[in-house]
Amino acid sequence: MVSFFGDMIVATLALLGAYWLRFVSPLVNFGVVHLDMTLDRYLPHIFLGVALILVLLGNGRLYSPAYLHAVRRHWRVIGQACACWIIGYLTLSLLFRINPAISRLYCLIACSLLCLSLMGWRKLLHVWLSRDATSRLIKQKVLFVGWSEESERLVQAIEHEPAHVYEVVGVVLDEEHAAAASAPGDIPRLGRYDDVESILRSHEVDLVLLTDLGLPKERLVNIGLSCEKEMVEFKLIPNVFQVFVSGLHLENFSGIPLLGISRLPLHSVLNAYLKRAVDVVGGVVGLVISLPLLVLFGAAIKLEDGGPVFYRQRRLGRNGQAFSILKLRSMRMDAESGGRPGWTVQGDPRCLRIGAFMRRWNIDEIPQFWNVLRGEMRLVGPRPERPELIEGFKHQILHYNARHNIKPGITGWAQINGLRGDTDLTERIKADLYYIEHWNLWLDLQIMVMTFFKRRGAC
Repeated sequence: MVSFFGDMIVATLALLGAYWLRFVSPLVNFGVVHLDMTLDRYLPHIFLGVALILVLLGNGRLYSPAYLHAVRRHWRVIGQACACWIIGYLTLSLLFRINPAISRLYCLIACSLLCLSLMGWRKLLHVWLSRDATSRLIKQKVLFVGWSEESERLVQAIEHEPAHVYEVVGVVLDEEHAAAASAPGDIPRLGRYDDVESILRSHEVDLVLLTDLGLPKERLVNIGLSCEKEMVEFKLIPNVFQVFVSGLHLENFSGIPLLGISRLPLHSVLNAYLKRAVDVVGGVVGLVISLPLLVLFGAAIKLEDGGPVFYRQRRLGRNGQAFSILKLRSMRMDAESGGRPGWTVQGDPRCLRIGAFMRRWNIDEIPQFWNVLRGEMRLVGPRPERPELIEGFKHQILHYNARHNIKPGITGWAQINGLRGDTDLTERIKADLYYIEHWNLWLDLQIMVMTFFKRRGAC
């Protein structure tokens, strides 16, 4: 709450300061003169700017309690949010023709003030949170019940990341489990499972993490009841989940708790509409700008072999639904006359001469803006594959079909990291799953920009 309302106040003051610099200070005579730009006329612009920056900061998970101490992460998110802010602010003014028109110099000043003031305020907040008295209120004392590989990774993360809000007080192990569970020697063993309730009182524990899910149901219930009596938070480490762990969510269905993956970033209605809006705008702009290229390269394809300009191919989209992807034809008409589909490789003899150039610069992908406008694809997402090529992958590659959790894209995180075509599928799937789990608007913008600098291999 403090960080959110602090950001709101600081952002409002920054935009008011930008107004004063642009329209009251001597800068008013620089460039286009705005002598009639009174504050009451500009207040709606300021409120819009504050709302937009708060949405972008929230999209970067800046208000998550787990990152309260992560000041460097705060600065990175603020820098990214401010870069998105000036683009979004100017775009909104152009799309909706806001009156009075937003001064571009005002936007530059406001963006600079926002970035500097938010970073400065966050540094002061970090100093206040780092005080012993404040830190003691925020830090949560953690007790492990049982031990596992996940417990060890969590402890290592806490020890190597001072921004975490957790402090490990010890671990509880029964004698029969102590030999099998090799907890690090520097973590105190505070007793057995039957001692949990007294340990909670004596060590002022705030959070119990249960990792031994093999305990009898009665003992699990007793540990949970002990936490309830002492008003201690009780959580499980469900080691059966190995993918999309950030999306795990406990739901209540007729009084029965259900644990599952249901809170990925794009499951949010707001995020889904935001991404769709970017897709529609980007699809329209992409088609309009690339129209001359479509005409030029379409004519080149016709001149080379006289065949059709466009090529339709069946691909799998969200939830495994098939659709026809549209591309500029880069290969000969008889490229798959043998009946065996396959990926293109370096020096592929099936490619047209103009096709090799198109593929190197991703020009053959331009018609897919139409697939984006139809809602079959996104500008950014996992690359859609052919059903014939991936039929057996779901049995061979762990988590392969999890990539179909969202719509595919023209470009993606795997593509800009060089993972497309005849490359390591396991690494490609890891990249796709990382994108799905960590999606945000800034990541999409980064990928779209990097696509222009990452050329594909030629045929």
